[in-house]
Amino acid sequence: MADIRDINLNRLVIFAAVVEAGSLTAAAARLGLAKAMVSTHIQRLEREVGASLLVRTTRQIKVTEGGRVFYDACCRILQTAEDALSAVSDASAPVRGTLRVSAPHDYGALAVAPALVDLRHAYPELDVELICNDSYVDLIADSIDIAIRLGRLADSSYRAVKIGAFVKWVVASPAFVEKWGKPRSPAALAKWPFVALSVLPHPMTLELQRANGDMKNVRCSSGLQVNTADAARAATLSGGGFALLTDFSIAADVKAGRLVRLLPDWTTAPAGIQAVFPPTSYPPAKVRALIDVFRTRLAVSA
Repeated sequence: MADIRDINLNRLVIFAAVVEAGSLTAAAARLGLAKAMVSTHIQRLEREVGASLLVRTTRQIKVTEGGRVFYDACCRILQTAEDALSAVSDASAPVRGTLRVSAPHDYGALAVAPALVDLRHAYPELDVELICNDSYVDLIADSIDIAIRLGRLADSSYRAVKIGAFVKWVVASPAFVEKWGKPRSPAALAKWPFVALSVLPHPMTLELQRANGDMKNVRCSSGLQVNTADAARAATLSGGGFALLTDFSIAADVKAGRLVRLLPDWTTAPAGIQAVFPPTSYPPAKVRALIDVFRTRLAVSA
């Protein structure tokens, strides 16, 4: 078995260029080297690894089976090296350019927008665009640098960093409570007017739990359905029914008495708030900067 200390790693770049270009001549032109020099490096690399990587004829070059495996490994090594160099460069370079951020309407307005203001104060050369959308956003197709997403993430190749968590509370307006009273158990909610968020997979079903491990599913039989969290909050404040709303969006309403928590021992299961970005070993400096701002804000509010 070859020893890594005996291999000139610079030759990995030349080998990858030959495979991708399909010939020594084309690879030499791409690398700015003489064809004879490229050929010499390939021969020496084969001796160093102890295996035939290419089959050379007068007209073409074919990659051996072992060469194909070696090429795939070279690509990973070279990409990791490029990412590392980019990370070092980003660490010393100013955070600038444009950062495009996607977030749900309610969390975007309540938490992301203020965080972006902090980010701009810290990095005034950075331009920021916030796109609030409750629908799924394709980061690559829509040129989004980072998306803030709530709840369980669908399987994907994107990277994700947890930046927070939330639960949902059962709430209603004081006028609604005066008319309907306070429920003694989750089951009592089944026949009460309910403000449902229609974009959820099961908008008329409440999945509640409490600290001792009890769990209850309640199927609501009637209600007003809306398609945004902001509309659900507004309808609940107006006495249109009780609702299951995120704690971050209504904590101030509950504290001010505009909304009343029903069944305060019961919430939904805790769910994550994640920063999602395209896969890379080292995220761009502007993405890391926003994640750091979120973590700082959460540490202050904890």
